[in-house]
Amino acid sequence: MEESTRYREIAADLQRRIAFGELSPGEKLPSDAKLGTDYGASRNTVRAAVKLLLTRGVVERRPNQGTFVLAKNDPFSTVVNTDTGFAGFAGATYASEVIAKNRRPAVTHPRVEIRLASAPVAASLKLSEGSQVVIRHQERFIDGVLWSTQTTYYPMELVHNGAHRLLEVNDILEGVRSYLRRDLGITEIGSHDSMLVRAPGRDEASAFKIPDDGCIAVFETRQIGVDGSGRPLRLTISIYPADRNQFSMKTGALADGAQSEKDK
Repeated sequence: MEESTRYREIAADLQRRIAFGELSPGEKLPSDAKLGTDYGASRNTVRAAVKLLLTRGVVERRPNQGTFVLAKNDPFSTVVNTDTGFAGFAGATYASEVIAKNRRPAVTHPRVEIRLASAPVAASLKLSEGSQVVIRHQERFIDGVLWSTQTTYYPMELVHNGAHRLLEVNDILEGVRSYLRRDLGITEIGSHDSMLVRAPGRDEASAFKIPDDGCIAVFETRQIGVDGSGRPLRLTISIYPADRNQFSMKTGALADGAQSEKDK
């Protein structure tokens, strides 16, 4: 059928026109009738093409107004270093990095829950499946747009040992690692870090306003912080949509901010 292939060709051409600036952010798309005339296609085929652009997050439909080209996100680069790994972009560090680039940061208050650990979480924290964990979840915004989410799982044992602030619906401004070290004498000496690139789940696609067909992937980072005995203290999972996030890393003397031998 015509629609089975033709609508994809039309969608691809409209997306090309948007990418090259022929159709600008905020500009209204021509009517279905006009697009049908321009492309020599039926109204149903044109509607299928526009629907595809909607699912890809290229355009948006405004009730009683029409379909408009969406502005592209200006990507933000998260700096990863060997000291903090994937958990370095949080709290005060997050805010200062964003502000330094003349952009506006915001972080939600933590959503705190106590749940039974799923099998994957229990395995990461070396707990028995069904053990209780404290979950702290936050959303991070840049310029009013949801940029990433962070969910951290802590063994309930930490609370039983005195880490009661983990249950508070407030930011721990000095950072949980500093809090645990100062108040409980528990020191996180390092972490196991990994990154997965995957298609978003339906809830993630809805939250980030990206399509759920995988054309915009998400970075999923996992960090397991451990103490001197190798005991896991936390599992932190962060989600970053690929349309607005980049990662960079400096190593060696550059990471330390030291001068190289050649510059001395």
